[in-house]
Amino acid sequence: MKLALTAITNDGINVAKRIKEKLDCEVTVFLPQKLMQTNLEATYYSRKFGDQIAELFSHYEGFIFIMASGIVVRTIAPHITDKYTDPAVVVVDDVGRFVISLLSGHEGGANNLAHNVANILHTDAVITTGTEAQKDIIIGMGCKRGIGSNEVKDAINRALAAAEVSINRVRLAGTVDLKADEVGLLCALEELGIPLRVVSRSEIDTCAKDYSKSDFVIEKIGVGGVAEPAALISGRKTKLILKRQTYPGITVAIAQENFSW
Repeated sequence: MKLALTAITNDGINVAKRIKEKLDCEVTVFLPQKLMQTNLEATYYSRKFGDQIAELFSHYEGFIFIMASGIVVRTIAPHITDKYTDPAVVVVDDVGRFVISLLSGHEGGANNLAHNVANILHTDAVITTGTEAQKDIIIGMGCKRGIGSNEVKDAINRALAAAEVSINRVRLAGTVDLKADEVGLLCALEELGIPLRVVSRSEIDTCAKDYSKSDFVIEKIGVGGVAEPAALISGRKTKLILKRQTYPGITVAIAQENFSW
């Protein structure tokens, strides 16, 4: 995806740096001349912000705006056509707390882009697409290094069958930061259409919910578990409906959001 990333404040520039460094795609940063920096490669413009975006809007597949959502809405409104042709638009606040999929969430890829940016900033993506809002299942996973995508898909399907839930209810999957670049895991989730939420070890270490702990996992990565806490942390108001299951090279746990206690 060819992306344009823009910020309008000094705090926003700091967030832009973090995003640009980690996104694995073509990213061009656009900044107003008044914020000219020497340590961030960017195109600096002197015209009005709205005029600059008007010129760029049809030339990029996606936009990441680091600013208030109201500014973005008013700026892009005259250029919106339909969800099949409009670029993906993601909005991030100036300090990187919220990542919002604003436009072309499903068809344009803004939902996936929001999840990717949220993982970089160690926060949550805000997805309001109707079909996604009905999903309430979170899969937590831990795996060995070099796991194959077929092994991952098989484990997910077996765990879902054990929990008696459909894959169509799965909103996202969670894993520990050490597995954020695990190719087999990433490929399997992409093929299944399941976004990934990366959970930091510090989040697991401070997780207040009960989950199964393993001395082996503590010795290996410094926290008590991966699959169960990742499932619990990656969703909202979660409760485990399937405790950690072990399959060849992978562990899987399943949580449900907004669980009826």
